[in-house]
Amino acid sequence: MSSLSSQLSQRIETVTGTDPELRPATKPQFGHFQSNVALRLAKQEGVNPRDVAARIVADLDLDDLCETPEIAGPGFINFRLRSGVLAATVTAQLADPRAGIPHTSKPQRVIIDYSSPNVAKQMHVGHLRTTIIGDCFNRVLTALGHTVIPQNHLGDWGRQFGMLIEQIADEHLDLTILDLAGAEALYRRANAHLASDEGFAARARARVVALQSGDPETLAAWHRLIEISLAGFNATYARMNVLLTDDDIAGESSYNEMLPAIAGDLEARGVATMDNGALVVFAEGFEAPAIIRNSAGGYGYDITDLAAIRHRVDTLHADRIIYVTDARQHHHFELLFAVARMAGYLPAGVVAEHVGYGMVLGADGTPIKTRDGGTVPLESLLDAAEEHASPQIALSAIKYADLSNSLQKDYVFDAERMTRTIGDTGPYLQYAHSRCAGILGEARARGIDSAGIEVLAEPTEQELALWLTRFGETVQVVADELTPHKLCIYLFELATKFSSFYEKCPVLKSEGAVRASRLGLVAATKQVLATGLDLLGIEAPERM
Repeated sequence: MSSLSSQLSQRIETVTGTDPELRPATKPQFGHFQSNVALRLAKQEGVNPRDVAARIVADLDLDDLCETPEIAGPGFINFRLRSGVLAATVTAQLADPRAGIPHTSKPQRVIIDYSSPNVAKQMHVGHLRTTIIGDCFNRVLTALGHTVIPQNHLGDWGRQFGMLIEQIADEHLDLTILDLAGAEALYRRANAHLASDEGFAARARARVVALQSGDPETLAAWHRLIEISLAGFNATYARMNVLLTDDDIAGESSYNEMLPAIAGDLEARGVATMDNGALVVFAEGFEAPAIIRNSAGGYGYDITDLAAIRHRVDTLHADRIIYVTDARQHHHFELLFAVARMAGYLPAGVVAEHVGYGMVLGADGTPIKTRDGGTVPLESLLDAAEEHASPQIALSAIKYADLSNSLQKDYVFDAERMTRTIGDTGPYLQYAHSRCAGILGEARARGIDSAGIEVLAEPTEQELALWLTRFGETVQVVADELTPHKLCIYLFELATKFSSFYEKCPVLKSEGAVRASRLGLVAATKQVLATGLDLLGIEAPERM
């Protein structure tokens, strides 16, 4: 469904030959939209802007959409949508289970790489944003009709498993009773042991070789560490209401067998060259090369991520690949994409994007750390928010605070402020939804129902109705630009406009078609708030 603003803009552009750059009117008496297209055309033609505006108005055929446009000031054109058109559009949107979200005409297969915790370590504050942001992208793109394939790129391979498994052997540890917190404590003990005991370090290196060569005992311990970790991760995902499951796991280890063939392919075709004993790829515009194979013959992140791209294009048939990580990894991904293009693993028709995000800061404005300077477990942040509100409200507060700012910006984790039901917060939007539910519930209890929206006489009614019609185009922008804060801005504005409407336009105390129409506006607001909150991964409670 094309939004009313889009329809109006297209009509004007057909007549003028240029984008009218419609803007919302600054005051209700000026209508709903305003355009300066006449002023821009008059400057090109060297004529009076009001004369150009008059010509445009005379040529426009908008009777089915707008009242007669008005010329204001030096040549602005004001447009007022017909109230019947607004009413019909919102009524149709209310009947649509998708709440007006357009279904894409060009569905894509979209890979989203996000969350990516490390085995044997609890998820920490650094995993908060990637998980929340990636989950939002998943929901938005799915809602538009794309096929989304999440990829949880677990850190499940590497030299650290040598020390972990050797420490398990040294301690004769019973892995059947270990949980994720215990596995992380084991990691710390193994790391300290590695630093203090060269004999242990030598055995840990040998254990890495045993793991890579498929030693059954070593593999069994490795698999058990992964099982323990997944149990912990899944508990956190469930608590956070995110969509990731075990089916979405594609850890580093899944690409191991591909690495020698990729290195051989790149070297054979001259894409990669030897440099000081290492196999590398120099990409134009980058000072340092991508390391395909280091001088000791080992493989690292660069080639593993390259293998992931090849798999996602060749096997998963990706049209678009989105990576959600810390902004500080932006250079790595830009180099990765450049190398993948050079190698032919990333065809021109496949879009690859890195969405970098800022840090979560404490009240002092510095990155959140534990008292001893360590990383803060993700669970402790969720606990902190729940000290101020119920789990449902606390999670809303965290997700909205994360998504409502431009992703690249750092933000302060202030649990008390985030959980308030006033101001620009997730709980405020939940409260607006529950208020709508309360009004509709009371109407049903009285035997009053809405037969559709027919009357939109008051300015606040029209303003709310017009805003409701813009929901679908907002979701489309978020999908195209990967900017969830724009959906947050839209929903906050919707809740604010609803509050103004509710104060100025009695709902249940009105009568007849006016009451039915106002109830329709309440129902449409509830529907859009619920749908919009769900796209953010936030529950919409009926009562608060």
